[in-house]
Amino acid sequence: MTDIQKSISEKYCPRFGQIAIEMGFITEAQLKEALCIQVDEELAGKSRRLLGAILFDKDLMTGDQIERVLNAVLQKTRMEENAGKGQK
Repeated sequence: MTDIQKSISEKYCPRFGQIAIEMGFITEAQLKEALCIQVDEELAGKSRRLLGAILFDKDLMTGDQIERVLNAVLQKTRMEENAGKGQK
């Protein structure tokens, strides 16, 4: 995994899972399963896969659902960054 991929994963994965649950695409149990897979693969020396990729590979989310969650994550991130700058 490149430094850029790792940075993206660390910044957006926790939000990705939370938002996917909020949008009704996955359950908490499915998120926990995907997180366990992510950790197990990393401990086995494999490169860290993004949660969306794991959920897609397990047929728990569609490409369209992943895109919708990513758009929500980016929108939320922008709002938080603007709030931190004193903007609305």
